[in-house]
Amino acid sequence: MEQNSEIVLNEHNKDEHRPSHTAEHLLNQVMVRMFGCERSKNAHIERKKSKINYTLKVQPTAEQVAEIEAQMNDLIAQDLPVTYEFVTRDNIPDGVKLDKLPEDASETLRIVRIGDFDICPCIGQHVTSTKEIGSFRITSTSYNEGSFRIVFKTSSIGQ
Repeated sequence: MEQNSEIVLNEHNKDEHRPSHTAEHLLNQVMVRMFGCERSKNAHIERKKSKINYTLKVQPTAEQVAEIEAQMNDLIAQDLPVTYEFVTRDNIPDGVKLDKLPEDASETLRIVRIGDFDICPCIGQHVTSTKEIGSFRITSTSYNEGSFRIVFKTSSIGQ
């Protein structure tokens, strides 16, 4: 989208670990596709370990957890490009949900695409391709009253 004026986005006060934050995007889409759930309601993303929660009716099996990890590492190995575009709220691409935006989100949104696999609004920091994530490992999971938590690590090189 071409604009004559400078793009104004909300201020971003986080300094995410880029590989883990990008992995969060992939994991959200893997979970949506595997379980038909919504993207995570909350996540705590850091270099050493990250935690992310999903609302699920039943606890995933050990085989399903292994499949989540396998899909993540396959997506990382595909070296998918991470790209951005800036759009106004009346120009939102198909498939982009705005339900997780803060109430004070700017009129112009930054849309993050990871290949043809994921698309969502985000002002966070990301790698330029999935291969930069390195590898993805689920270190633990837990399930409590419909909330499924995944704790994971990435092993990015040079990050």
